[in-house]
Amino acid sequence: MLNLKLFITGHKGFETPLFHELRGILRADDVKLNKVYGGVEIQASIMAVYKICLHSRLANRVFCELLQTRIEDESQLYQAVYQIDWSQHMQARNSLAISATVSSSGLNHNQYVALKAKDAIVDQFRENCGSRPTVERSQPDLQVHINIHRNQASISLDLSGDSLHRRGYRQQHSGAPLKEHLAAALLLQAGWKEDTTERLVDPMCGSGTFAIEAAMIAANIAPGLERSYFGFLRWQQHQPDLWQECIEKARTVIKPGEICVFASDYDNKALQIARDNAQRAGVSGLIEFSHQQISELELATSQQKSLFICNPPYGKRLGSEQELGDLYADLGNCLLRHNPARLAIISANPDVLHRLKMNRVSRKAVYNGPLECLFAIYNNEVATECLVISSKAAVIDDQIAQPLRNRLNKNARHLQRWARKNAISCYRLYDADLPEFSFALDRYQSDITPSIEWFHLQEYQAPSTIDSDKARARIELARQVVAEVFSVPEDRLFCKVRSRQRGQAQYQKQDDQREFFQVREADASLLINLSDYLDSGLFLDHRITRERVRRRVEGKSVLNLFCYTGTVGVQAGLGGASSVVNVDLSATYLKWAAENHALNQLSDESRYQFLRADIMHLLASPERFSLQREYDLIFLDPPSFSNSSSMQQTLDIQRDHSLLLQQSMRLLAKDGMLIFSTNRRGFKLSTKIEQDYRVQDITRATIPEDFKRSRGIHRCWEICHVG
Repeated sequence: MLNLKLFITGHKGFETPLFHELRGILRADDVKLNKVYGGVEIQASIMAVYKICLHSRLANRVFCELLQTRIEDESQLYQAVYQIDWSQHMQARNSLAISATVSSSGLNHNQYVALKAKDAIVDQFRENCGSRPTVERSQPDLQVHINIHRNQASISLDLSGDSLHRRGYRQQHSGAPLKEHLAAALLLQAGWKEDTTERLVDPMCGSGTFAIEAAMIAANIAPGLERSYFGFLRWQQHQPDLWQECIEKARTVIKPGEICVFASDYDNKALQIARDNAQRAGVSGLIEFSHQQISELELATSQQKSLFICNPPYGKRLGSEQELGDLYADLGNCLLRHNPARLAIISANPDVLHRLKMNRVSRKAVYNGPLECLFAIYNNEVATECLVISSKAAVIDDQIAQPLRNRLNKNARHLQRWARKNAISCYRLYDADLPEFSFALDRYQSDITPSIEWFHLQEYQAPSTIDSDKARARIELARQVVAEVFSVPEDRLFCKVRSRQRGQAQYQKQDDQREFFQVREADASLLINLSDYLDSGLFLDHRITRERVRRRVEGKSVLNLFCYTGTVGVQAGLGGASSVVNVDLSATYLKWAAENHALNQLSDESRYQFLRADIMHLLASPERFSLQREYDLIFLDPPSFSNSSSMQQTLDIQRDHSLLLQQSMRLLAKDGMLIFSTNRRGFKLSTKIEQDYRVQDITRATIPEDFKRSRGIHRCWEICHVG
């Protein structure tokens, strides 16, 4: 038997599941497997090729390496390809196709590499046989692939031919379907197996890929069984009798079964495509299709737990972002109606996943074509085991760590009692209490699943006089101690470095996960993001300030300047404000603010407005922005400094606050109130403001219990007209 050097590729990020799948497929054979970046390397016989092409649900390509060598120019490329005896692999009358991928090499053009390789093969046959193979791009007799990375070349046969995700059943599709091997990988990631005891539900089935792949898994139908083309079928080393034996054996292990998959969609045309695809795949008897809206989905009563899995439409495929949010909310409500159930969802819009209102138990970044998506699994039931931190091999220096443990435990005992007594679920636990551990630690409790907590650790950047390695080691130690003391799983502890920021820098993106968590403040549900920005979107030190706003605005108009994520506007709306205008220059934060309002049923456009504007320009010319002339309450919390490119001028709050306040007061009703706050250290309020208006310093009254260890967190005043 030939000993072949194979490289099996799969969907990026699923190398480990592919490795385990291949090991299961080849367990009876004498093979060596090695997981590497991009796939799995195997030393095996041609039988392994047949089994993989027939049975692998996760593989994409099966490459058989013929030669590995160094190639720096076209001459070396030609000689390397020419030295292979191509008569062992094809005949002169056969057709040929060559593909190439080139990176970081002397040769830098894929098509040119393929062309030169073709010349070498054709020349060899012409010189030896007097005739040459033809070039055929679609389903050739032999397919050759050349990969060159940093001048290291691998010349291989593509024995799969077409990508293995093309099972042959999907001749039509609707919208933007998942590739079959990605759908299978996500099903396996969600725990769907041949011997599963769950029933599978895809309430947005589209062309039926999830449903069909799930039914094929349940029935043990080999995914390559109905394919008519593979790259090895006209290969000179192909053994037709052995291949036919593999096919016949695969047919004998198919399991008959009853309906175990339920698929529905609101689009009748998509459903017909899904039914036709299922018929071709041989699983139509295992899937029950129905025409239903997600908001009205009805399923037969069953003792089985349900696994819902879906690939919802993306924002661009819906009429509006509101429709997208409503769709996710409907999906979450649907799961509640069919409890007990789990949900596995691949989403290109992770910023609306919070609308599901479910307990997430796992997540994985996934690419669906060019789209960066998130594959997340949710459970209606609280997964208490996820709250237990796994043991780690990292060693903690107890002598250094013990003072931090003691302080965290002491703070926690006091603040937890205080928080429970005052129904506060999000608060600061630690703020550089020990000089050698200079970080802030905030605790956030899930509004949806109160047993889930997230911790936000923000390291204050060490001064340049401190050795950087020592500083990194100290913050890593702090991270470990926090995880230990509060039993925090790794995916619920978010760590950032809080370097000295100026102006809008504190609002710039740190990451792009776009995942929001829902928390609660008094009667308000609010969204936080702990990964993408330095701040979470909820300034905890202004908890009391927002409450003061809420208590004073019933029946009154509110202007919320520099509104950020709109938390003050939400509290004003819940306090009964007659109207709230939220103003900010950032479209990102205005969208976030609008989502916060919608989350609290504050969606009446006639009462709650979101205005994108340079506030310095707006205050100088309010008539250009159709603002009303007087507001009963104005909330003003500007950044300390801003030189955003979108602004017409820079803002320095110490220098500019007097003008900013005077212009704001022109929009304040005679008996109204302006609340002004700043976190600028060393800030001094202008004497002119104190002379021209009635000013009350409310700083001490607005510093909450969890921030009393750092009283300089903000300064705050109430400013009214005189008389």
